[in-house]
Amino acid sequence: MYRRILLLLSLCFAGLVQAQQAVRLESPDKLLQLKLSLSESGEIRYDLTKSGVRVLEPSTLGIVMKEHNFSQGMKLLSASDPLLVKDDYQMVNAKKSNIHYEAKQLIVSFANAEGKQMDIIFRLSADGLAFRYYFPWVNQEQVIEREATSFHFSTAARAWLQPMSKAKEGWNHTYPSYEEHYEQDIPAGTMPPFHSGWVFPALFKTNAIWALITEAGVDEHYCASRLINDSLSSIYRIGMPDPKEVYTGGGYLPVNNQPWYTPWRIIAVGSLKSIMESTLGTDLARPNVLKDISFVKPGKASWSWINSKDENITFQEQRKYIDYAANMHWQYCLIDVDWDTKIGYDSIKFLSDYAAKKNVGIILWYNSAGDWNTVEYHPKNRLLTHEDRVNEFSRIQGMGIKGIKVDFFGGDGQSVMKYYLDILKDAAAYQLLVNFHGATLPRGWHRTYPNLVSAEAVLGMEMVTFSQHHADVQANHCAMLPFTRNAYDPMDFTPMNLNKLTHSQCTRKTSAAFELALSVLFLSGIQHYAESPEGMAEVPDDVKNFLRTLPDHWDDVTFIDGYPGKYVVIARRSGKHWYVAGINGDTTERKMNLDLAFFKKGKATLYTEGRNGALFSKDEFNVSKEKKRDLMLPANGGFVIVLE
Repeated sequence: MYRRILLLLSLCFAGLVQAQQAVRLESPDKLLQLKLSLSESGEIRYDLTKSGVRVLEPSTLGIVMKEHNFSQGMKLLSASDPLLVKDDYQMVNAKKSNIHYEAKQLIVSFANAEGKQMDIIFRLSADGLAFRYYFPWVNQEQVIEREATSFHFSTAARAWLQPMSKAKEGWNHTYPSYEEHYEQDIPAGTMPPFHSGWVFPALFKTNAIWALITEAGVDEHYCASRLINDSLSSIYRIGMPDPKEVYTGGGYLPVNNQPWYTPWRIIAVGSLKSIMESTLGTDLARPNVLKDISFVKPGKASWSWINSKDENITFQEQRKYIDYAANMHWQYCLIDVDWDTKIGYDSIKFLSDYAAKKNVGIILWYNSAGDWNTVEYHPKNRLLTHEDRVNEFSRIQGMGIKGIKVDFFGGDGQSVMKYYLDILKDAAAYQLLVNFHGATLPRGWHRTYPNLVSAEAVLGMEMVTFSQHHADVQANHCAMLPFTRNAYDPMDFTPMNLNKLTHSQCTRKTSAAFELALSVLFLSGIQHYAESPEGMAEVPDDVKNFLRTLPDHWDDVTFIDGYPGKYVVIARRSGKHWYVAGINGDTTERKMNLDLAFFKKGKATLYTEGRNGALFSKDEFNVSKEKKRDLMLPANGGFVIVLE
């Protein structure tokens, strides 16, 4: 009886609050404002403004379970006092090494028509909004059928979005794998070409303010989601995966039988500089759960497959690439498909021992697949169960192997998410680094499981070797990725072909200086480079030395200039040295006016477009005397400046 009276009083209070005012929250700098309200039908709505300018029109919130509806008929129970939340953490696989997060938190509790409770936890920081749902009463299996979460943009908004491909289509039924070109500067409301939605991160510009939408904190109970919209509607909603995107025998919808936190929905807001320097994608991820991360060492790797393909996965070729990595002072060498039969476990052990003497660690490729695709590459079916993984991981750990590359996953369903995380947990127990390919966006997993050093989830350099169309538009595509795919999560684009493509009918259209810039612009815990030993032999010694001493991780980032798909200039710091890299992704030359006074450094070395047939030109100057530098970059061109 006492609880019933309390509930009635709280519902009366909620009605009073509804009638008098909405719930509001401000960011710590008071520039972002969140407003939360209920419609007459009990639909939860929120809107977001930046300095008084609307970013999102009133948008909906809510969850629909199989047996419980939390999207209509909702009543406000209570709203907490705003709480300042702070977090300091370290990363060795991100745009910054020491990260400080600060946000105002608000927890708002609602009840549905049954009286069941749903909390929404909001966090508003200087660089954006994050929120997630919490169900404290769950104690038996519940299934979420859909989210009512939406993002309502102005009809005048523009968007830069990657389409989600259709499940189980494409080469050997391996879609979706986040490997499509971006639709750029399109009107909000444009329908996706494959009618399967849009992938995260999704970039919008509305009222001269940029917004980047993504998610973090996806665990084994939830699926990975996407954005979907109706024809000509500028309202984007959270969408669930295709029912075919499952681990064999598993489900695709979120399922849980205990008190339940859903993933964070994240909207980074502000200028391009604010978004490019934001760390929200890891700020909201679950903190590191591994007890020992001493084995997690970022670095660079040689890799034969990108140039010499399947037929050269041989003992001699891989030994050559180990020597190449050692000569370049790179820490790893990746041995790709079919190594188990073309080389064999015993000879891989010999190569691993040989590499260890040269301070090079071996990474081995695996096919993830059960029956979710028809790819014949192997080793296959050796990671499907915990017992399989223990047997394989203990074996290769005993061989001195440092990491695995696991390819061709089954999509974004809940059971596939669990499979990803099970691999990460078991790999960590055997001190193995992990690189996912043919995979989903990591969504901050590299903070939770630092042994996740990279993931593909991108139309990468290999596509440039397959199709001249991809080679023709590579520069534009690369100029999109720092603003979207690589904004928060490590990306295994496998960049930097400095000389020329081999074993390919395609002609690379980017310059050597453009390719060199990608070694700084793109973020990956292990960067697998697309240059061959023969190609590197043609590179000037000063550029080779640059690549020998290039940092393996970064301490800080500064966005200097750029526009999605057009051009980008980013500075990254390691220790006391700054590296400034830029590329021109446009079809015409671009003049870049660089103000270097911020860096307060003396000696600077510029690597840019070669002259008279040379791959590069090099120029040294003093920043204290020459604080500004004008560069004229050709289409598909680039540069790197090292500030000491």
